[in-house]
Amino acid sequence: MKIKKALINLGILTMSVGIGLLLCEFASRLILNPADYLGVGMVADNVLGAVASPSAKAGFDAWGFRNREVPETADIVAVGDSHTYGNTARMDESWPYVLERLLGRHVYNMGMGGYGPNQYFYLSNTKALSLRPRMIIWGLYMGDDFENAFSITYGLDHWAYLREHAVENVNFNIWENPTVPSWHKKIRVWLSQHSVVYQLLFHASLGGRVQGEMQIRNASQLYPDQATSLIVPRDNILEAFRPKGMLSRLDQESPNVREGMRITFRLLEEMNEICHENHAQFLVVVIPTKEMVFSDYLEHNSKLPLSDVLDKLVANEHLARERTFKFLTDSRIAYVDPLPVLKSSVQHELYARTAADMHPNKNGYRVIAQAVFEILKQDPKLESYKKSDSNRDSKCNAAGRCMQ
Repeated sequence: MKIKKALINLGILTMSVGIGLLLCEFASRLILNPADYLGVGMVADNVLGAVASPSAKAGFDAWGFRNREVPETADIVAVGDSHTYGNTARMDESWPYVLERLLGRHVYNMGMGGYGPNQYFYLSNTKALSLRPRMIIWGLYMGDDFENAFSITYGLDHWAYLREHAVENVNFNIWENPTVPSWHKKIRVWLSQHSVVYQLLFHASLGGRVQGEMQIRNASQLYPDQATSLIVPRDNILEAFRPKGMLSRLDQESPNVREGMRITFRLLEEMNEICHENHAQFLVVVIPTKEMVFSDYLEHNSKLPLSDVLDKLVANEHLARERTFKFLTDSRIAYVDPLPVLKSSVQHELYARTAADMHPNKNGYRVIAQAVFEILKQDPKLESYKKSDSNRDSKCNAAGRCMQ
């Protein structure tokens, strides 16, 4: 009888806890925006590589992007990867949303983790232009967009027309973990994509920040031969870096990276022409790696673990930036370089407080948005954003070139 009573009590307790958690989850979704906390599950796609899973769109719009809804029109559409999506920050803290508040005009965020130039191009043509924007902005991330362009082009047959070499067995799927996760890892991943309460308890609390800062301080021990830490108390700098993977994706001597740059430049040029034909402006925001932002502290700093890797990465990014800016200038494509203002703001905790994620936080995204805003504010063409649409067509010549 005692065992039976204990089992009944345990069952009642378990049911009560389960109901309580469900009620907490329901209440949290009413009060909070799920898109601020939930990860996005991805499913395979023959063109984009992967798209948001229909079962993981809570808090996201009908297209699967991080907006409250898909609007009928938008003044600006921002297309990019996780740095445009706003990883590690809330939806309203991503740089497109900050830019929206600065401009006072509607900015639609079409960023998605893992995407690159091919996806930017496809989405700009199939979805962004359908919103009749005045401007399309690409967030070009120097850290992996060139490698992404190579892997998508040579990994998916849809993009075969861009190929110039015979390369086989290219794996484009960066969304799939190459190792089989343990059962508890699978549970954590599922909860991170479906439970706001789980994210609040384990990732959005003060404890999460403390744990993250401990990771940063011990990055070289937690990730041996992969990570290093930069600690400069006088400048309020406590950051971790994982430069090896970044170097392989930016290596200017790598045939794959160079081919990815060629593909990226071609897609940029074509997108610029398409925007002109559709009476929209085209702007590229060149987002630097975290290592480049802190290069004044990292470069030639032999006291740091992996100092040789850091030096090579910074040198290669310098070359990649020079080639990218030359191409954009020669092609008459407008661009924004937020690196100077990011470097001048390093004392303000610009990146996620963890050694596991190298994305900016809300402070970093705010700086990027401010850099874009300052360029637009200085450009007399910005006046076109403040006027009605009534005289828009008159500003475009017979060749379809927008003169606004």
